[in-house]
Amino acid sequence: MLRLPASVVTERRVVRWLLIAVALTFLGLFLVLPLLTVFAQALAKGWGAYLAAFSEPDAHSAIRLTLIVAAIAVPFNLVFGVAASWAVAKFEFAGKNLLVTLIDLPFSVSPVVSGLIYVLVFGSRGLFGPFLVEHDIQIIFAVPGIVLATIFVTFPFVARQLIPLMQEQGTAEEEAALTLGASGWHAFRTVTLPNIRWGLLYSVLLCNARAMGEFGAVSVVSGHIRGLTNTLPLHVEILYNEYNFVAAFAVASLLAGLALVTLAVKSVLEWRYADDIAAGARRH
Repeated sequence: MLRLPASVVTERRVVRWLLIAVALTFLGLFLVLPLLTVFAQALAKGWGAYLAAFSEPDAHSAIRLTLIVAAIAVPFNLVFGVAASWAVAKFEFAGKNLLVTLIDLPFSVSPVVSGLIYVLVFGSRGLFGPFLVEHDIQIIFAVPGIVLATIFVTFPFVARQLIPLMQEQGTAEEEAALTLGASGWHAFRTVTLPNIRWGLLYSVLLCNARAMGEFGAVSVVSGHIRGLTNTLPLHVEILYNEYNFVAAFAVASLLAGLALVTLAVKSVLEWRYADDIAAGARRH
């Protein structure tokens, strides 16, 4: 009987510690230190100045618009992501590979370019510009354009998380439910959805964080109208350009806090439901 080695790692201990030290150094320099700097600069003049940054009408407008955009973009991407991943993982159809490729497109296109595309399509001199002007419909430099740009840059998050998960699970359980007389919707609601719930939640968290923090595409289509089309990242840029550093870092700390909360919630869910996730992996 073969005896397996105690460890499959063959590198010497000094090499392993060196690799760990390099990884921790990079994390400290490029992740932890910038985050600490943001919060330190935000609180440089005390809590009074920090809280004052959020009491301005422009800050209220930026927070409200950011929440509105995320509240529209995330559910849209949720519906699209579930539908696309279900179709790709459960069915065979012409153009399947093309659909998967198109889902990955926003990862390959610069956000600035994607925003420019919407300007060329919906701008006053764009493809549909004359029609929109004639009917007094404004998309670019207005909330609809910001929503469209945000949807574009965030829609891969849900689908790319769920497609491999559904493919790994296969179709056996759904087919069994259909054989027993369940409708397609009932099979999805009682079989498919419970099996993907944690992956779905993770993807929604990441999608929401990206939607609130998107800058490039939104910057192109927003017009930077203070109090009207500035989201939180754009508001940070304006404050920084005006040398209002404390307020800029204060608002930036809100976005950084959102990222940390997203990471914390994801980690807690992974820890809390580790047994359920492992059981689901064993079933499939």
